[in-house]
Amino acid sequence: MAKQGKRYRAAAAEVDHAAVYTPHEAVSLARRISNVGFDETVELHIRLGVDPRHADQQVRGVALLPNGLGKTVRVLVFALGEGETIARDAGADYTGGDELIKRVEEGFLEFDSAIATPEIMGRIGRLGRILGRRGLMPNPRAGTVVAPEDLPRAVQEARQGKVEFRLDRTGIIHAAVGKVSFEDEQLLQNIAALLQPIIRARPETVRAPQYLKSIDLATSMGPGLRLDLAAAVSLQAE
Repeated sequence: MAKQGKRYRAAAAEVDHAAVYTPHEAVSLARRISNVGFDETVELHIRLGVDPRHADQQVRGVALLPNGLGKTVRVLVFALGEGETIARDAGADYTGGDELIKRVEEGFLEFDSAIATPEIMGRIGRLGRILGRRGLMPNPRAGTVVAPEDLPRAVQEARQGKVEFRLDRTGIIHAAVGKVSFEDEQLLQNIAALLQPIIRARPETVRAPQYLKSIDLATSMGPGLRLDLAAAVSLQAE
């Protein structure tokens, strides 16, 4: 195991690792102890009471964070003809069909969100091995495969902070909810906006009495803070 750095140890010394924090306490503490020279990302790590080995217990969806992610989102749209024109007029950073597909195949990945129209999906299937492992493959369930007339909305949502969440093979969802430069209330609003669709996405086949097993909040380089589940879920009503 790599030796922990001095900055990490200093931040960890401020955390009671046996404690369970309310979201308000955790956000405030995480921002206060951030001691690196850049604007760290604030992340949630949510362990679910599901079995990721079963296809009918997968949890996947999207959340629209009201305060965004604190970064400029570069949007790429795979589209043809009129769809390409609509996407370009909507402000997409990169648009195109076969030439753009080839460019991605050759290693171009300078974008944060990928959207496609239905008619081109058959052509971009071969990009699955490239985009899939990066969470960038357009998918109807994630709202990233849309009709040409819906491209302006999809591009706008991607820029505003639409994030896709997906269960990993260990039963955990990892997702960013903003930056340490955000105000506490902005981060709390984003946390609520992320938890809402995750709770709604509970598979019907899950019989475990506890769907949300644990939620930890951490910055990119900082220690984890365990959240009080009841307090976190109560954010839904705020």
